[in-house]
Amino acid sequence: MSLHLYFLRHGETTHSQTGGFCGFLDPELTAPGKQMAQAFADAYKQQPWEAIFCSPMKRTIATAKPLCDALGIEPKLREGLKEINYGKWEDSTQAEVCKQYAEDYIRWQREPAWNPPTEGETTIQIASRASLVIAEIEEKYTNGNVLVVSHKATIRIILCNLLGIDLGRYRDRIDMPVATVSVVKFGTHGPMLQRLGDRNHLPKQLRDREGT
Repeated sequence: MSLHLYFLRHGETTHSQTGGFCGFLDPELTAPGKQMAQAFADAYKQQPWEAIFCSPMKRTIATAKPLCDALGIEPKLREGLKEINYGKWEDSTQAEVCKQYAEDYIRWQREPAWNPPTEGETTIQIASRASLVIAEIEEKYTNGNVLVVSHKATIRIILCNLLGIDLGRYRDRIDMPVATVSVVKFGTHGPMLQRLGDRNHLPKQLRDREGT
């Protein structure tokens, strides 16, 4: 038996619909977002779980809650799983950022690993803090299933870090719609991606929602 990490991106929020920059902002799930969280719990509650690790944001906690309630366990909240800090770009549209912070935006587009959003975080910083959580999980759980509930950029960066993909290309190589599940198995030769961006647990009307 091996350790399997399940990465779940939170359900829909108003910002995931509009595409505005939302990292350290703390919006609630929309009504469909809550349905996505419940659909995940319904599909996975019969599976044995060793633990649930969760970003301490409202949208991730609310996404983890239905499964935690079904299992009767508490999520382990970790700051390292929070979303990228977009700094001055928070709550702005891409057009607004391009107008107000054009040079920073161009640098971030070209090489986000080392160039942050204005007064925000680099990809390297996110990978560093998130890797501490992954290392904690690997140390505590050598076998079984562990769920990690986090965010779009953070999960993509973790996956790139685990799979040896250039961290600066996380936005170009991996897509991560809301409420998707990705699975990594830790075996003899290290992490192996077994599933990416799976939404089969969602009913069709939720899978078909735009802006996610």
